[in-house]
Amino acid sequence: MLDLKKIPSNIGHYIAGFADGQASFMVIFRPRKDYKNNWKISLAFNISQKDPTILSLIKRYLKCGILRQRKDGVWYYEVNNMNSIEQNIIPFFTKYGFLSSKKKTEFSNFKRIFKILKKDILTIDDIKEILRLRKKITSRIKYSDDEILKTWKA
Repeated sequence: MLDLKKIPSNIGHYIAGFADGQASFMVIFRPRKDYKNNWKISLAFNISQKDPTILSLIKRYLKCGILRQRKDGVWYYEVNNMNSIEQNIIPFFTKYGFLSSKKKTEFSNFKRIFKILKKDILTIDDIKEILRLRKKITSRIKYSDDEILKTWKA
């Protein structure tokens, strides 16, 4: 678990500033026939760069996630584990925050979606709220709201 007291303030603010300009918060829907509702819903935080140096530093201080290189040579740091998002990502960015209103809004909506996903049972209204908030976080949407809602099993 992340101990925010062990992160030097200058490093914490550097990471938050870097993430403000380079990071993405994502909501991912994947069709899954083995899931009760036909969909797996995940959250992810990621940053991609050509040079892995800063990403390695971020991974070291946030104490979670993976660092990989894509086929095109670009490196990316990603956190998609719900426990890591809850115990590391959300507390870190709650403490250090963002300067841009765009990233503040994305993070706020990301936290709202996280809270919904923590429920034991998701209602159709929960899914509609997640879909509504998803649009405020990312423009990269693989499956439309209609596709998801049409095949969602309550």
